[in-house]
Amino acid sequence: MVAETRINDGRETQTSFIMIDAQSVKNSDTTEQKGYDAGKKVSGVKCHIAVDTNSLPHGICVTTADVTDRKGARALFSAHREHLSTTLNVLEDGGYAGEKFAASVQGMLGCPVEIAQRNALHTVAVIPKRWVAERSFAWLEKCRRLWKNCERKIHTSLQMTVLAFAVMILKRL
Repeated sequence: MVAETRINDGRETQTSFIMIDAQSVKNSDTTEQKGYDAGKKVSGVKCHIAVDTNSLPHGICVTTADVTDRKGARALFSAHREHLSTTLNVLEDGGYAGEKFAASVQGMLGCPVEIAQRNALHTVAVIPKRWVAERSFAWLEKCRRLWKNCERKIHTSLQMTVLAFAVMILKRL
């Protein structure tokens, strides 16, 4: 479905530029797998996405919230390595900074990592180019079922995210 939308937009089926981001979501008490994201002070799951410049998903991975952004991105890249084989550049925020992580992405995808930095500390502002990934999460939040993770299994949370992206893409067609 993503490839079809890209063709309709006059693009290649696979992207050459992706943006990675992660978002922590609170759990209900019925979930079996949960973790604590100390940075966001959230007990739940974390959704990692890789989107292109049109906010179309090219990789989705859901983990427990205690998994770091870098570790979750590595899991996403290894799960979607085949679909991301034509990627030439990966844009990420400061949570993914580090030489070790950049080297692992280079080894998996064969492309460099660009970190989008804030201009000033402790300011609330949209990081240049990063708004596309943030917009994707905003669109996903229109799906009421993703506001809070009420699923028992983590793979069900993943499928709900995939379904929400499918609805988003179908509305574009």
